[in-house]
Amino acid sequence: MNYTPVISVIGLGYVGLPVAVAMAKKFSTIGFDINKKRIQELKEGIDFTKEVTDEELASAKITYTDSIEDLKKANFHIVAVPTPVNEVKQPDLTILLKASESVGRALKKGDIVVYESTVYPGATEEDCIPILERESGLKAGQDFKVGYSPERINPGDKEHTFTKIKKVISAQDQESLEKVQFVYGSVVDAGVYPAESIKVAEAAKVIENTQRDLNISLMNELSVIFERMNIDTLNVIKAASTKWNFLPFTPGLVGGHCIGVDPYYLTYKAEKLGYQPEVILAGRRINDSMGRRVAERTIKAMIKKGISILGSKVTVLGLTFKENCPDLRNTRVVDIVDALSDYGVEVQICDPEASPEEAMEEYNVKLTPIEKLEASDALVVAVAHKAFVELGSGQQPSFLKNDSVVFDVKGIWSQENVINWGMTLLRM
Repeated sequence: MNYTPVISVIGLGYVGLPVAVAMAKKFSTIGFDINKKRIQELKEGIDFTKEVTDEELASAKITYTDSIEDLKKANFHIVAVPTPVNEVKQPDLTILLKASESVGRALKKGDIVVYESTVYPGATEEDCIPILERESGLKAGQDFKVGYSPERINPGDKEHTFTKIKKVISAQDQESLEKVQFVYGSVVDAGVYPAESIKVAEAAKVIENTQRDLNISLMNELSVIFERMNIDTLNVIKAASTKWNFLPFTPGLVGGHCIGVDPYYLTYKAEKLGYQPEVILAGRRINDSMGRRVAERTIKAMIKKGISILGSKVTVLGLTFKENCPDLRNTRVVDIVDALSDYGVEVQICDPEASPEEAMEEYNVKLTPIEKLEASDALVVAVAHKAFVELGSGQQPSFLKNDSVVFDVKGIWSQENVINWGMTLLRM
């Protein structure tokens, strides 16, 4: 194809940085972020997300900037900024719309803008394009083209990386679709899948995570039922998994920037169109309740052991939303911490992967190094970090009192080990 793209990636977080690093291997690439500290860290070869290696970052020929003037040098803009939900679980497009303003001010005739951020179907054309047109004075579909290619980054996953995951792409017309396909196809080894329209691509993204959310909510509800029957849910799943078509989802906390957020984008749009989703929202309610349920079961087990709750100490291992990554966005471990605190329990939290500064800033939570943990009456293993998996395979941790309670949320510790320590073991 006779096309020479100069790439800009707007938003250099968990999604944007891996995209920029991959693009830089083939094309001239500009990395744009409004966070000056982030820009400076990347210039110094520091990536707090740990999504790319030090070697990849050092070898990537990327111009890092927070200047709109630098953005003007690009002709293919990729927008990869966060799209969270607000306090009432409605889509918050503030960052996305601000990014669209920045891109709009840099647009020129012939440019292409591709959005990767999760949105509800229709948002790219109904919310973003008008801002691009307003800021640029240009006409979409005529002076510049727009596409959508949903991000599929899985934080902390070193196997399913950006270049190894098939990329869904879409654009306004065949000409722009071919250019989008050329750009992504040049760097994504797994290939691309052209969707029939931008709305189809947007919808594909939200249902990917909505499906996972619902499957996990089923397992969470089953864990509630089986707990009343005195049956171990994880053992049930292990047995059921011997059938070839059983899907082995497991119960647990559902946080993060995707699974715990994306369904609300779909339900919001559905409600705007006059339809009240029932199954999706029911699944969300179940999953959002699990943190408090973990805390309540821990407290009940402590009471049965005769442990005085007021003034007792509980250790929580893990704060990030998933294992082996520093991502604290929308972590549901805080639900456990808040619920335990409501009972008058003193909670100490340990997470070697998380930033202590970010934990304090986002959740007003102090992180304690594992070697400084004090003796605890109970322990909640909330996140399956590698360090915590190894901790459960050895001797009784020194910070855990004899005859205490262990709630292994992820089922990563040996049941035999914990029982041999003389502990009460709880699992989902």
